Amino acid sequence: MFKRKDSGLWWMSIRHNGRRIQKSLGTADKRLAKAIEAKVRVEIIEGSYFQKPIGNNKTLKEMMEKFMMEHSPTVSENMQKSYENSLKSLMLFFGNANLMSISPKMISRYKMSRKGDGVKPATVNRALSMLSVAFNVAIKEWEWLSDNPVSKVSKEKERNKRDRWLSEDEERRLIENSPEWLSEIIVFSLNTGLRQGELISLEWSRVNVFRKTILITEAKNGEQRTVPLNKNALDVVVKKSKVRNLENDYVFLNRDGGKINPISLGYSFRKSLEKTKITDFRFHDLRHCFATRMAQRGIDIYKISKLLGHMDIKMTQRYAHHSPESLRIGVEALESDYDMTTVKENVM
Repeated sequence: MFKRKDSGLWWMSIRHNGRRIQKSLGTADKRLAKAIEAKVRVEIIEGSYFQKPIGNNKTLKEMMEKFMMEHSPTVSENMQKSYENSLKSLMLFFGNANLMSISPKMISRYKMSRKGDGVKPATVNRALSMLSVAFNVAIKEWEWLSDNPVSKVSKEKERNKRDRWLSEDEERRLIENSPEWLSEIIVFSLNTGLRQGELISLEWSRVNVFRKTILITEAKNGEQRTVPLNKNALDVVVKKSKVRNLENDYVFLNRDGGKINPISLGYSFRKSLEKTKITDFRFHDLRHCFATRMAQRGIDIYKISKLLGHMDIKMTQRYAHHSPESLRIGVEALESDYDMTTVKENVM
């Protein structure tokens, strides 16, 4: 047996006839864990352990509670919040259904029900994605099931491609008409492309002024990445380091010296947009601006994808757009030295 540091639960690891059984024992009590492991060993010897999936006697509610307790703490803070929101609609629809009764047909009905309620495709897909991850964990780690019914249900088509970014004049006006603490966040976001959660969770221990880098540990995909700082972003960091609050390790703070609340940040950002009469723009679009401007300056999509922390380059393509002037460089590269007037004279 061994204890997982992330969840504090005991796990067993048993080999039988060349087959390895590694799963959570579902408890932090060592004595109880040993008793459960002993019972499993007896079932293996008697040949009853592999006869049927444990999921025969498990409900969706049990699976999701276990998933939220063991798996959810291992992902980013933003993903945890997404899980919590998705869980509400899933439990409302499926209730306490037995795991073996949940079929692709039932999941498809859930999808159609949410669409009928006017829920956006992206929201439906996030819930389906969470449910799929939970089933995969139940299959691979807990050995409750042998099949994932969500994998047989198609995702909703999302229309989330946006062509909105700030012009130079809009950027200048937005920064000039925002409170100092917010203007610093806007400049930093435009020059690093960080997600909102990554930005407000950034700590000084992750900032290296000498190497001009920051380490992102609160990434959406759970993986760390190093982001280089250009002069604009570095100036913000250096300025804030001179008035750093030693009682709090966060780089960007609220008025009370604590961590910035996303809701408060969104409210203040919208007020600044209203003041400058900038419409159809969201805080997340600052990240969009970062990607778009690099694409317009000829930075290859692979580098942009790495800076944004995307696992799939297709995701990056949704953000990076070209303006007519930036595309002009491409067609001008095809220009030749010949003169069409001369060509016409030669033909005649």
